[in-house]
Amino acid sequence: MKNSKVAVITGAGQGIGLEIARKLLDTGSHIILNDLETSLTEEAVASLSRMGKGSVLGCSGDSASDEVISELLDLAMKHFGRVDQVVANAGITLFGNFLDYSRSDFMEVTRVNQAGTFFLTQAAARIMKDQENGGAILLTSSVTAHQSHENLAAYAMSKAAIEMLAKNLVLELAPFGIRINTIAPGATLTERTTSDPAYASTWSKLTPLGRPANTTDIAEAAAFLLSDAARHITGQTLIVDGGWTSISPSPYA
Repeated sequence: MKNSKVAVITGAGQGIGLEIARKLLDTGSHIILNDLETSLTEEAVASLSRMGKGSVLGCSGDSASDEVISELLDLAMKHFGRVDQVVANAGITLFGNFLDYSRSDFMEVTRVNQAGTFFLTQAAARIMKDQENGGAILLTSSVTAHQSHENLAAYAMSKAAIEMLAKNLVLELAPFGIRINTIAPGATLTERTTSDPAYASTWSKLTPLGRPANTTDIAEAAAFLLSDAARHITGQTLIVDGGWTSISPSPYA
């Protein structure tokens, strides 16, 4: 695929990140993916490679660390000579009542979700700045950045910060042809959420469209924002939640 784009995706060993990688691979991108767990990274690379599309490379480790960020982008440059699409998808959720929430949990959520996203974006943008066609960056937020959700104050705060980062960076990145947007998934069926046997039925009742999202729903929207079809869209957040934020019933109600 001579004119393929090159995509770097964090948190792509399973769930939403893996499905975004699969979608971008299917639409013509080479993939460099990351997951914290080596086994998930290796399984994802093997699974995607069986599609017989573009090249798929893996890089395991903490995506919020400077070392892993550098390794991811170095892989892209060494093998393909450019970076066209970046998905800062890695993140963690540490639930906890606000009045009892620990400083250590707060700092870890902030480190992974905010700092990891910020510095991956910075490093990628430095590369894209020198490319003729710039690039497209997508940050992963959450509906909790828009509506209150019990026991997720720190997480919601980190995701709202990510959305403001994308909006703010329009000023600095647009002159280089770099677009940056955010996607905010609502309730989504993933390996993590389906470990709760009540998750699908609960969110089917709470979601106006009658079901939670699946990972394909999120990946389709992500691929659009990263594609040339969205070439005049930047600084925006696309909420993919089946209408939940319009009415916002709490699962704890």
